[in-house]
Amino acid sequence: MRQKRSKMPDVPLLMTPGPTQVRENVRIIRALEMTNPDLDLKFFRFYRKTCFKLAAFMNTNSQVLILSGEGMLALDSACASLAEPGDRVLIIDNGLFGEGFADMVKAYGAEPVVFKGARTRGISSENLREFLNEDSDFKFATIVHCDTPSGVLNDLKEICPLLKAHGILTVVDAVSSMVGEPLYTDDWGIDICIGASQKGFSAPPGLAFLSVSPDAWDAIENRKTPIPSYYCNLLLWKNYFEDFWFPYTPPISDIYGFNAALNNVVKEKGTLKRHRRIAKAVRKAVIRSGLSLYLRSDYCSTVTAVNVPEGVDGEALIQRMKNETGILIGGNFGELKGKVIRIGHMGENARLEYVSETLKALQETLEKEGVVLNADMESVFLEEMVKKK
Repeated sequence: MRQKRSKMPDVPLLMTPGPTQVRENVRIIRALEMTNPDLDLKFFRFYRKTCFKLAAFMNTNSQVLILSGEGMLALDSACASLAEPGDRVLIIDNGLFGEGFADMVKAYGAEPVVFKGARTRGISSENLREFLNEDSDFKFATIVHCDTPSGVLNDLKEICPLLKAHGILTVVDAVSSMVGEPLYTDDWGIDICIGASQKGFSAPPGLAFLSVSPDAWDAIENRKTPIPSYYCNLLLWKNYFEDFWFPYTPPISDIYGFNAALNNVVKEKGTLKRHRRIAKAVRKAVIRSGLSLYLRSDYCSTVTAVNVPEGVDGEALIQRMKNETGILIGGNFGELKGKVIRIGHMGENARLEYVSETLKALQETLEKEGVVLNADMESVFLEEMVKKK
C-alpha cells in the first residue's frame, strides 16, 4: 500500500536511486525529544544495540560502526585508516564509483593499481584470477557491489574470497545494493563493508556505516604511520562503548530514525524477492517498449539504467518529468550524463504502485518529446508483476 507522503509544495515522488522515499514512522520518530548523546549512558546502549542489529542484518560478527556523514564518509574513513604512503591498493573498476576509489587512496599517499572491467557487465572473476596470479602484492582491494550510475552488480561471493586467498584485505562499497541484494559479509570474506542510510534502508541521508573485521583492525592498529585524519580515523571508535566516549557528538535524531528504518526492513518478509520481482518487471517493460538497457548483463535489483533515445537530452527529460508529473528519477554522471537515466527501485521505492506510476509518467514525458514507443510500459510492468512466481 502506498505510504502517505509529505504535502509540502514542490516535493516530488522520489524514484531516484538514493535518496529514497522515507516512511512516515521514520519521519515521526526523528521529531522526538532527544537526550544528550555524549553523556546519557542509555544512548550509548541504544547506539550499540542498533549496531548489533545492523551487524546481524549484514551477516557479520565483526564490529559495526554508524558514522555521522553521508555514505562517502565511510568510504573515505576506510581508505584513510588503511592506506599508507607506499602501499599498493588494487582498484577494481567497472563503474564511475569503482573508479573513484583511486582518488581516495591517492589522497593518503598510496599507489592505486587499477584492474579494469567492462562498464556494461560485472567483473569477470576468471580475468581477475589471471591478473592476481601475475601480481597480488596489494595491501587491500576496493570494489563496488552495485555501481549506481549503471546498476551493474559484481559477484562478491566469487571475487572477495579470491582476493582473500592472496592475502589481500577487501573494502566493499555496498551502499546501493544493501537491502535489495543478498549480502553475506563474513562468508564472502569482506573486511570492511560499507553502507548508508538513504538508499535501500529508506532513511534520510546523513549516516554512513561500516563493518570492520579483525584482520582490518589488525592492519589499522599496526600501521607504520599515524592515520592522517581525525574525523575519518576509525581507531578512535574501536573502544567507544568500553570508554563510554564518542569521538564526536552523534546525530541522535538521525540514529533514532535509522533504527526505525532498520526495524522496517528486518520485520519485512521477502524483501529480496520483492526487489527481484520489481527489477525484472521494470527491465521487461523497458525492453518491450523499444527502449534499451545500458547494461548487457549482471543487473542489480535496486536500480535500472536506461539509454536515452537519440535526439533527447536525458537531463532535460528528467526535469520535464518532474515539473509535469511530480515524479523525480535519476540522471547520471561523467560520460553517462544526458545519455543514461535511472529508475531507483530500492527500499520504499520498490513498491508496485510507485513503480507503475513512474513508468507511466516516463512514457508520457518521452512521448511529449516525440519518442514513439512500441508498448505501454506501465501495462507490461503490471502484467509481469501479476504472474505467479
